[in-house]
Amino acid sequence: MTPVSSTPALLSIAISAVAVLLFLIIRLRMHAFVALTLVSLATALVAGLPADQVVDVLYEGFGSTLAAVALLVGFGAMLGRLVEHCGGARVLADRMVAVFGEKRAPAALGLASLAMGFPMFLDAGLIVMLPIIFAVARRLDGPVLAYGLPAAAAFSVMHVFVPPHPGPVTATALYGANPGLVLITGLALAIPVWWVSGVLWSRIAARRHPFRVAADLFAAGDDTPVERPPGFATVLGVLAIPLVLIGMSAALDFVIQAGLVAADDTLVASLQLLGATPVALLISLLVAVYVLGLRRGTPAGEIETLMESALPAICSVVLITGAGGMFGGVLQATGIGEALSAAMSDLGLPVIGAVYLVAVMLRLAQGSATVALVTASSLMAPTVMAGDYSAMQVTAIVLASAAGSVFASHVNDSGFWLVGRLMGMDVTTTLKTWTVQQSLQSVIAFALTVLIYMLF
Repeated sequence: MTPVSSTPALLSIAISAVAVLLFLIIRLRMHAFVALTLVSLATALVAGLPADQVVDVLYEGFGSTLAAVALLVGFGAMLGRLVEHCGGARVLADRMVAVFGEKRAPAALGLASLAMGFPMFLDAGLIVMLPIIFAVARRLDGPVLAYGLPAAAAFSVMHVFVPPHPGPVTATALYGANPGLVLITGLALAIPVWWVSGVLWSRIAARRHPFRVAADLFAAGDDTPVERPPGFATVLGVLAIPLVLIGMSAALDFVIQAGLVAADDTLVASLQLLGATPVALLISLLVAVYVLGLRRGTPAGEIETLMESALPAICSVVLITGAGGMFGGVLQATGIGEALSAAMSDLGLPVIGAVYLVAVMLRLAQGSATVALVTASSLMAPTVMAGDYSAMQVTAIVLASAAGSVFASHVNDSGFWLVGRLMGMDVTTTLKTWTVQQSLQSVIAFALTVLIYMLF
């Protein structure tokens, strides 16, 4: 079969695939994992991918997503179950409510997530924060979205706009921007964007979808208060381990890029290994097993059973997230993203508008924000490098590309399924809440980047 190459045909295939997927899941109530696999296979065939390559493309998209998600979600769910079981989540929730008050608890959770989001990706950070989010929601008997969306939005803005995350780092290099300016401006941009698209939007979303915490990944089904819960500092210390280790790794990356140390130095490589997200979560889990379990007198067999009980709840999350990555991988392999971005780059728009729209099209086409940002930056770098722009204008261009890369997370984005399923939302609710949040984040950030571009 000859691969489809025309932009209109590829666009029609992408739109049709998304429409069929939504129809299968929402109207026919087909399980998302089955629907995503079926539509991915059909899209690959209709787009003209050679039959002998289709399965490999499916495997690659599914496997690469699972490689990034499965270990994080698995270790994170076990860690969360231990923290919940020993009463640690309740301790953190009570302290947070006591310090910040009930009304400011959502913003406090978001601020904590902003700090954690500097070194941690959305998926790992959200897994670590969810036990606390759910505990606060149960403690105050409030809607999940009021507490979960500000935290998820915080991780998202940090991941998209702030180095050392891979997307903004790569875009900074490709556009020849000043890394320090991107870091400072990205942080200054992330805060108001998070406040509007995370905190303020969460209040509206929670009123429209006021569902409470049901049986979640971490609760063991018994709300009886623990007689001897661990101290606040102990629980916080356990949860801070991955933050410290991953932050150390990020700092080493900056040192390596500055040429102060060699990347192949044995000590540096060993420290970076400890700061790799799965390894950092594993270390935190092992510390939690001892500090929150064995040291408090919990038998090893009970701990093993407790950790095992955390895994069935996340199986569906992991499989659906992997299938979402598979669908995005198929759309990328068909050339849909490249065709759309090429068409957008020829529209003759101002450069800051062009980089934004190219990133938006790539995001809509293949799902991944990081891939959209990196690809858009690669495509638009020659145009930007050829222009006469100030250092702040180039910084604004980097952040405009980042803003476009996060627009309208939907069914081809593995993060869509991760956030939705972890918070107990169906597809329709996720579209009405998380997709809207991501769109607001994108549009608001782009408006601010245009302002920066015009002022400097």
